[in-house]
Amino acid sequence: MLSLWLGLASNIVGMTVLVYVVYFRRHFRRDLVLAYIALSMGIFAVTLLLSGSGAGMGLGLGLFGILSIIRLRSDTLTQEEVAYYFISLAIGLVNGLHPDPAWLAPTATAALVLVMFLADHPRFAIRTERQTVTLERAYPLKKDLIQALETLLDAQVLRTIVMELDMVRDLTVVDVRFRSHVACRHEEEKGFVDAAELTGPELTVRSHAEQAVLSR
Repeated sequence: MLSLWLGLASNIVGMTVLVYVVYFRRHFRRDLVLAYIALSMGIFAVTLLLSGSGAGMGLGLGLFGILSIIRLRSDTLTQEEVAYYFISLAIGLVNGLHPDPAWLAPTATAALVLVMFLADHPRFAIRTERQTVTLERAYPLKKDLIQALETLLDAQVLRTIVMELDMVRDLTVVDVRFRSHVACRHEEEKGFVDAAELTGPELTVRSHAEQAVLSR
């Protein structure tokens, strides 16, 4: 009974932290907040009932797997949002099983939330971006394509995947991963500003001291 109540509390607290503290403050999509919480609590409830009945766990997990596939196909989700979707499912499943010892489910929930907090941290690969770019020219040569993309995006191109090359319509559609030069310059300028702010008082004190020495 203790493991059951701990599992319920762990599911509620874990999903609150994951959805409201980690996900929403970084991705700002309110509709998925409800979806993640409903998914986790639904998985928790069904897993709890199946674990105490004669029905097989495989049946319940299979049904939720089908529902998950339908949900994922019904709307456009980014890969980050898909990751939160499956973490929510895992949290509900772990706490619904409420295994012994009682601390195991809360520990697993905390570990899953911590993994998402670190893996989706804004400081991780902050300068690396991905875009699908449509160019009004056909680029059969990769070096010409990379040069055009670097000029257009003002960035260092890391990888390109040509999705469409139409020689008739003179069109290129490419999936490009790049490191922005603008972000690099912004970080450098910020570093210079911070350094100036730190050294400003020291320079002021030094100038006052030099003036005092000259006045003598």
